[in-house]
Amino acid sequence: MTEQLLRRFVKDYQNTGDPAVRERYGRLSGVVGILLNLLLSGGKFLAGAVTGSISIMADAFNNLSDAGSSVVTLVGFRLAGQKADREHPFGHGRIEYLAGLLVSLLILMVGVELGKSSIEKILHPQPVEFSPLSAAILAASVAVKLWMSRFNRALSRRIHSSAMAATATDSLSDAVATATLLIGLAAGQLLHLPLDGWLGVAVAVFILRAGWGAAKDTIDPLLGKPPDPELVKAIEQTVLAHPQVVGMHDLIIHDYGPGRAMMSFHAEVPMDANILEAHDIIDHIERELMDKFHILTSIHMDPIVTNDQQVNDRRTMVERIVQEIHPDLTIHDFRMTGGPYHTNLIFDVAAPHGCPLGDEELRDTISRRIQAEDSNCYAVIQVDHLFVE
Repeated sequence: MTEQLLRRFVKDYQNTGDPAVRERYGRLSGVVGILLNLLLSGGKFLAGAVTGSISIMADAFNNLSDAGSSVVTLVGFRLAGQKADREHPFGHGRIEYLAGLLVSLLILMVGVELGKSSIEKILHPQPVEFSPLSAAILAASVAVKLWMSRFNRALSRRIHSSAMAATATDSLSDAVATATLLIGLAAGQLLHLPLDGWLGVAVAVFILRAGWGAAKDTIDPLLGKPPDPELVKAIEQTVLAHPQVVGMHDLIIHDYGPGRAMMSFHAEVPMDANILEAHDIIDHIERELMDKFHILTSIHMDPIVTNDQQVNDRRTMVERIVQEIHPDLTIHDFRMTGGPYHTNLIFDVAAPHGCPLGDEELRDTISRRIQAEDSNCYAVIQVDHLFVE
């Protein structure tokens, strides 16, 4: 059914890298969410009025807030789809993350209010009349919410949307909460126990947990999180498939919203290569990465020595030493300058964030190890910290 809806309402739906297509995905998700949540909310208000159940009424308010969340998602995708302008040269894509965060906050607010109402019901219980009509409405709600979760999860995976993932998580938690409510009210009716308030608390816990998880998923890209390791691996394979490039380092990927990423890195080329040919290859790689990954790329070209055996031997020695100090350490920009009394080994060390050694300690340790192997060598070290792991 999801595929049919996409074919009918999302033009060019397979071109998910296009911001305009993403906006159409968001519009479809928002409209479906608004219509279904309003329908569910109306049904549960009816069931709550008939039974006098605070937990069913709370669940109805939850669906009403979900409809409001769908409006936020709809507006968020609309704003995120705006083109770049003078004030926002990188576009408006991060509005999608803000929309997801706002949805998460709405979920948390509903959970808090539901918890307060349920505690009041526990302190002052009232009889609940559970009818077959109410049971049918709640059962239908569970089925609809499970479908909505699958629908939004499928859309989020197609366009890698944290806002839609938050909506999918919310729908799944709603389905579990309503199922718990249905079972609990039926059990309370059979056993003549005042479970309504306790069930409301259980629903509130489900909602709060879902809201917190959704908030984390949207806060992480706003603060800046490392790129997907599979993406990094694919980028490296694409770049190093060109025999003129002998290495790459200092990869940084900037996320300005889904489908609006930029990256930069250093590409190592032999120092004796034809400079014009090497520049042409670098330009070609930038275009290739844009076409393949939809990421605007800027590459800095690093010339390195590749045909000097003495330099290669010293580089190999330094690589072995840093690997022995920590297996995730790497070196780049290796140069060697000779003198009458000693040789300078100049290089950068790329250290992961989990490295137990501080910058100064790392420099001192490497320098001592190099001196121990060759007393004529002095290390000039710059410590870099990786932005990708």
